[in-house]
Amino acid sequence: MVKDAEEAIQSAEGIERKGLVLATLMKLKQVCNHPAQFLKDNSAIPGRSGKLARLGEMLEETLQVGDRSLIFSQFAEMGEIIRRHLQETYGIEVMFLHGGTPKTHRDRMVERFADPAGPRIFLLSLKAGGTGLNLTSASHVFHFDRWWNPAVENQATDRAYRIGQTKNVQVHKFVCAGTLEEKIDEMIERKKEVAGRVVGTGEAWLGDLSNAQLKELFALRKDAVGE
Repeated sequence: MVKDAEEAIQSAEGIERKGLVLATLMKLKQVCNHPAQFLKDNSAIPGRSGKLARLGEMLEETLQVGDRSLIFSQFAEMGEIIRRHLQETYGIEVMFLHGGTPKTHRDRMVERFADPAGPRIFLLSLKAGGTGLNLTSASHVFHFDRWWNPAVENQATDRAYRIGQTKNVQVHKFVCAGTLEEKIDEMIERKKEVAGRVVGTGEAWLGDLSNAQLKELFALRKDAVGE
Protein backbone atom coordinates (compact mmCIF):
# COMPACT_ATOMS: atom_id res chain seq x y z
CA MET A 1 0.00 0.00 0.00
CA VAL A 2 2.75 2.45 0.98
CA LYS A 3 4.91 1.61 -2.05
CA ASP A 4 2.05 2.15 -4.52
CA ALA A 5 0.96 5.36 -2.79
CA GLU A 6 4.42 6.94 -2.72
CA GLU A 7 4.88 6.44 -6.46
CA ALA A 8 1.45 7.91 -7.27
CA ILE A 9 1.82 10.90 -4.92
CA GLN A 10 5.27 11.85 -6.26
CA SER A 11 3.92 12.21 -9.79
CA ALA A 12 0.75 14.13 -8.80
CA GLU A 13 0.23 17.84 -8.11
CA GLY A 14 -2.28 20.21 -6.55
CA ILE A 15 -5.74 18.97 -5.68
CA GLU A 16 -5.08 15.55 -7.25
CA ARG A 17 -2.10 15.03 -4.93
CA LYS A 18 -4.07 16.12 -1.86
CA GLY A 19 -6.85 13.67 -2.78
CA LEU A 20 -4.33 10.82 -3.17
CA VAL A 21 -2.76 11.61 0.21
CA LEU A 22 -6.10 11.61 2.04
CA ALA A 23 -7.23 8.41 0.28
CA THR A 24 -3.96 6.71 1.24
CA LEU A 25 -4.30 7.80 4.87
CA MET A 26 -7.82 6.38 4.93
CA LYS A 27 -6.63 3.03 3.56
CA LEU A 28 -3.72 2.84 6.00
CA LYS A 29 -6.12 3.62 8.84
CA GLN A 30 -8.19 0.61 7.72
CA VAL A 31 -5.06 -1.57 7.73
CA CYS A 32 -4.41 -0.46 11.32
CA ASN A 33 -7.98 -1.37 12.30
CA HIS A 34 -8.15 -4.85 10.79
CA PRO A 35 -6.86 -6.49 7.57
CA ALA A 36 -10.40 -7.73 6.80
CA GLN A 37 -11.69 -4.16 6.72
CA PHE A 38 -9.04 -3.10 4.23
CA LEU A 39 -9.30 -6.23 2.07
CA LYS A 40 -13.13 -6.43 2.21
CA ASP A 41 -12.80 -10.18 1.69
CA ASN A 42 -14.93 -11.54 4.58
CA SER A 43 -11.82 -13.26 5.93
CA ALA A 44 -11.34 -14.44 9.52
CA ILE A 45 -11.69 -11.85 12.28
CA PRO A 46 -10.03 -13.25 15.47
CA GLY A 47 -6.27 -13.10 16.02
CA ARG A 48 -5.40 -10.54 13.32
CA SER A 49 -5.86 -7.15 14.98
CA GLY A 50 -4.12 -5.95 18.13
CA LYS A 51 -6.73 -3.22 18.48
CA LEU A 52 -9.64 -5.67 18.40
CA ALA A 53 -7.93 -8.03 20.84
CA ARG A 54 -7.26 -5.18 23.29
CA LEU A 55 -10.82 -3.90 22.95
CA GLY A 56 -12.14 -7.35 23.85
CA GLU A 57 -9.89 -7.59 26.90
CA MET A 58 -10.93 -4.20 28.21
CA LEU A 59 -14.63 -4.76 27.56
CA GLU A 60 -14.45 -8.06 29.40
CA GLU A 61 -13.26 -6.15 32.47
CA THR A 62 -16.04 -3.55 32.15
CA LEU A 63 -18.70 -6.25 31.83
CA GLN A 64 -17.43 -8.07 34.92
CA VAL A 65 -18.09 -4.99 37.06
CA GLY A 66 -21.37 -4.13 35.35
CA ASP A 67 -20.19 -0.98 33.54
CA ARG A 68 -21.63 0.28 30.25
CA SER A 69 -19.45 1.28 27.29
CA LEU A 70 -19.68 3.35 24.13
CA ILE A 71 -17.45 2.36 21.19
CA PHE A 72 -16.90 4.79 18.30
CA SER A 73 -15.50 3.99 14.85
CA GLN A 74 -15.66 6.29 11.85
CA PHE A 75 -16.18 3.28 9.55
CA ALA A 76 -19.57 1.52 9.35
CA GLU A 77 -17.90 -1.62 7.95
CA MET A 78 -15.47 -1.75 10.90
CA GLY A 79 -18.37 -1.25 13.26
CA GLU A 80 -20.05 -4.33 11.81
CA ILE A 81 -16.85 -6.36 12.21
CA ILE A 82 -16.57 -5.26 15.86
CA ARG A 83 -20.26 -5.98 16.54
CA ARG A 84 -20.12 -9.46 15.06
CA HIS A 85 -16.85 -10.32 16.81
CA LEU A 86 -18.02 -9.17 20.25
CA GLN A 87 -21.36 -10.95 19.97
CA GLU A 88 -19.79 -14.21 18.80
CA THR A 89 -16.90 -14.09 21.29
CA TYR A 90 -18.75 -12.97 24.42
CA GLY A 91 -22.31 -14.07 23.67
CA ILE A 92 -23.76 -10.63 24.43
CA GLU A 93 -25.95 -8.26 22.48
CA VAL A 94 -24.12 -5.28 20.99
CA MET A 95 -26.23 -2.46 19.56
CA PHE A 96 -24.83 -0.67 16.50
CA LEU A 97 -26.01 2.79 15.44
CA HIS A 98 -24.75 4.10 12.09
CA GLY A 99 -25.78 6.58 9.42
CA GLY A 100 -28.30 4.17 7.89
CA THR A 101 -30.16 3.51 11.16
CA PRO A 102 -33.80 4.77 10.98
CA LYS A 103 -34.75 7.36 13.61
CA THR A 104 -37.27 5.06 15.31
CA HIS A 105 -34.59 2.37 15.74
CA ARG A 106 -32.11 4.98 16.91
CA ASP A 107 -34.48 6.29 19.60
CA ARG A 108 -35.24 2.76 20.77
CA MET A 109 -31.52 1.95 21.03
CA VAL A 110 -30.92 5.01 23.22
CA GLU A 111 -33.85 4.00 25.47
CA ARG A 112 -32.56 0.44 25.81
CA PHE A 113 -29.03 1.62 26.64
CA ALA A 114 -30.45 3.75 29.46
CA ASP A 115 -32.46 0.80 30.82
CA PRO A 116 -30.55 -0.97 33.66
CA ALA A 117 -31.61 -4.30 32.12
CA GLY A 118 -30.61 -3.30 28.57
CA PRO A 119 -27.44 -4.03 26.54
CA ARG A 120 -24.24 -2.73 28.10
CA ILE A 121 -22.26 -2.12 24.91
CA PHE A 122 -23.33 0.51 22.38
CA LEU A 123 -21.32 0.78 19.15
CA LEU A 124 -21.68 3.94 17.07
CA SER A 125 -20.24 5.30 13.85
CA LEU A 126 -18.52 8.53 14.85
CA LYS A 127 -20.65 10.96 12.83
CA ALA A 128 -23.97 9.22 13.52
CA GLY A 129 -23.23 9.10 17.23
CA GLY A 130 -21.53 12.45 17.52
CA THR A 131 -24.53 14.70 17.98
CA GLY A 132 -27.90 14.83 19.66
CA LEU A 133 -27.60 11.75 21.85
CA ASN A 134 -27.71 11.58 25.63
CA LEU A 135 -25.89 8.42 26.69
CA THR A 136 -24.95 9.21 30.29
CA SER A 137 -25.37 5.62 31.46
CA ALA A 138 -21.93 4.91 29.92
CA SER A 139 -18.87 5.00 32.15
CA HIS A 140 -16.38 4.09 29.37
CA VAL A 141 -15.85 5.64 25.92
CA PHE A 142 -13.64 3.83 23.38
CA HIS A 143 -12.39 5.55 20.20
CA PHE A 144 -11.40 2.54 18.10
CA ASP A 145 -9.95 4.65 15.30
CA ARG A 146 -8.91 8.28 15.47
CA TRP A 147 -10.57 11.09 13.54
CA TRP A 148 -7.47 13.33 13.85
CA ASN A 149 -9.89 16.13 14.65
CA PRO A 150 -10.12 16.86 18.38
CA ALA A 151 -13.44 18.69 17.96
CA VAL A 152 -15.18 15.68 16.38
CA GLU A 153 -13.77 13.22 18.92
CA ASN A 154 -14.66 15.44 21.85
CA GLN A 155 -18.17 15.93 20.53
CA ALA A 156 -18.62 12.15 20.45
CA THR A 157 -17.12 11.73 23.93
CA ASP A 158 -19.57 14.35 25.20
CA ARG A 159 -22.45 11.91 24.56
CA ALA A 160 -21.47 10.37 27.92
CA TYR A 161 -20.94 13.71 29.65
CA ARG A 162 -24.38 15.30 29.22
CA ILE A 163 -26.29 16.92 32.05
CA GLY A 164 -27.25 14.22 34.51
CA GLN A 165 -23.95 12.35 34.50
CA THR A 166 -23.06 11.49 38.10
CA LYS A 167 -20.08 9.13 37.70
CA ASN A 168 -16.56 9.28 36.33
CA VAL A 169 -16.18 8.49 32.63
CA GLN A 170 -12.97 6.90 31.32
CA VAL A 171 -12.01 7.71 27.71
CA HIS A 172 -9.79 5.23 25.84
CA LYS A 173 -8.23 6.23 22.49
CA PHE A 174 -6.78 3.34 20.49
CA VAL A 175 -3.61 3.85 18.45
CA CYS A 176 -1.78 1.15 16.48
CA ALA A 177 1.80 1.37 17.80
CA GLY A 178 4.60 2.17 15.37
CA THR A 179 2.25 3.24 12.57
CA LEU A 180 1.06 6.53 11.10
CA GLU A 181 -1.66 6.56 13.79
CA GLU A 182 0.90 6.99 16.53
CA LYS A 183 2.90 9.54 14.54
CA ILE A 184 -0.10 11.73 13.69
CA ASP A 185 -1.28 11.54 17.29
CA GLU A 186 2.15 12.77 18.42
CA MET A 187 2.08 15.58 15.84
CA ILE A 188 -1.26 16.86 17.14
CA GLU A 189 -0.18 16.62 20.77
CA ARG A 190 3.18 18.27 20.07
CA LYS A 191 2.00 21.12 17.87
CA LYS A 192 -0.88 23.01 19.35
CA GLU A 193 -1.12 25.23 16.28
CA VAL A 194 -1.66 22.10 14.17
CA ALA A 195 -4.39 20.96 16.55
CA GLY A 196 -6.03 24.35 16.13
CA ARG A 197 -6.10 23.96 12.35
CA VAL A 198 -7.41 20.42 12.62
CA VAL A 199 -10.44 21.58 14.56
CA GLY A 200 -11.51 23.74 11.64
CA THR A 201 -10.55 21.60 8.67
CA GLY A 202 -10.94 17.96 9.67
CA GLU A 203 -8.15 15.81 8.23
CA ALA A 204 -7.54 18.01 5.17
CA TRP A 205 -4.37 19.53 6.69
CA LEU A 206 -2.61 16.18 6.20
CA GLY A 207 -2.90 16.61 2.45
CA ASP A 208 -0.47 19.54 2.61
CA LEU A 209 2.43 17.54 4.05
CA SER A 210 5.57 17.33 1.88
CA ASN A 211 6.69 14.11 0.18
CA ALA A 212 9.49 13.74 2.74
CA GLN A 213 7.04 14.21 5.63
CA LEU A 214 4.66 11.68 4.11
CA LYS A 215 7.42 9.13 3.62
CA GLU A 216 8.33 9.41 7.30
CA LEU A 217 4.67 9.28 8.30
CA PHE A 218 3.86 6.15 6.26
CA ALA A 219 6.92 4.14 7.36
CA LEU A 220 6.46 1.53 10.08
CA ARG A 221 8.76 1.95 13.06
CA LYS A 222 11.27 -0.90 13.11
CA ASP A 223 10.27 -2.04 16.59
CA ALA A 224 6.63 -2.26 15.46
CA VAL A 225 7.34 -5.07 13.01
CA GLY A 226 6.96 -8.55 14.51
CA GLU A 227 8.80 -11.71 13.60
